[in-house]
Amino acid sequence: MQVFLGALSLGLLWAVMTIGVYISYRVLDIADLSVEGTLPLGAAVTCILISRGGNPYLGLLLALLAGCTAGGVTGLLHTKLKIPALLSGILTMIALWSVNLHVMGNRPNLSILRMPTVYKPLENLGLDKNVAIIIVGALVVALIIGILYWFFGTELGISIRATGNNERMVRAQGVNTDSMKILGLMLSNGLVALSGALIAQNQSYSDVQMGTGSIVIGLASLIIGEVIFGRRSFMSRLISLALGAVLYRIIIALVLKMGMPANDLKLFTAITVALALWLPQGRELLRTFRKSMAKGDA
Repeated sequence: MQVFLGALSLGLLWAVMTIGVYISYRVLDIADLSVEGTLPLGAAVTCILISRGGNPYLGLLLALLAGCTAGGVTGLLHTKLKIPALLSGILTMIALWSVNLHVMGNRPNLSILRMPTVYKPLENLGLDKNVAIIIVGALVVALIIGILYWFFGTELGISIRATGNNERMVRAQGVNTDSMKILGLMLSNGLVALSGALIAQNQSYSDVQMGTGSIVIGLASLIIGEVIFGRRSFMSRLISLALGAVLYRIIIALVLKMGMPANDLKLFTAITVALALWLPQGRELLRTFRKSMAKGDA
């Protein structure tokens, strides 16, 4: 049970990042690698603030704003300097390595052990730490899903979604697609940084390398959620992202419990993503095979 609660609590925190990855990868159709820099950026911002006596809730807000700024830089590189989206994300990710070190006072990691976090008030009420994280994580995820569902139903939100779907058509309607891309990347990276801040307050430290491989984790959670829980409507997609992140963490916890070496974790993640990406095509092949068998063509 404790393993399940730990996986559930961590999954809810990573679900915020998964939703951010969804905005860039699915909504804008951009493979944005800058998230590997914005995740530790959010962690660094919130930890340096808390270590200096700041409010942990303010740390979450500043992490969100810092992530939005980083996403805006990626958007400007792509839209104004005409650098391909993939390279723009890589450039921002590389630059953020140095930025994150400066934010943490030129240290590779920063501890906030025994300092106030957003989970402490619930822990002080006698709740288990994992339960406190689950409550905070569930509230944050529910709030984000509600806000995004409303926002992407507005004219501005629909313009962002349309830009990723058919940029030429949207531009023909008089919409500034460059602004839509920048805004979408800002929103995406802001959520990723917020996730980093929540994770850092959970583990009581930030590390400059904590974003390594986060894009793969986000894609794994995204694809698992879409394949298993479906994507019938926009609201169901958002909910499936959170469920996918939780399920991914439960799978990881189980395979580690079964004795898989921690060194093989990234290999397992890569294989999981590959299988999840292939699964829709595998289903189509199986459906075609069954039809052929029914007609006697086999």
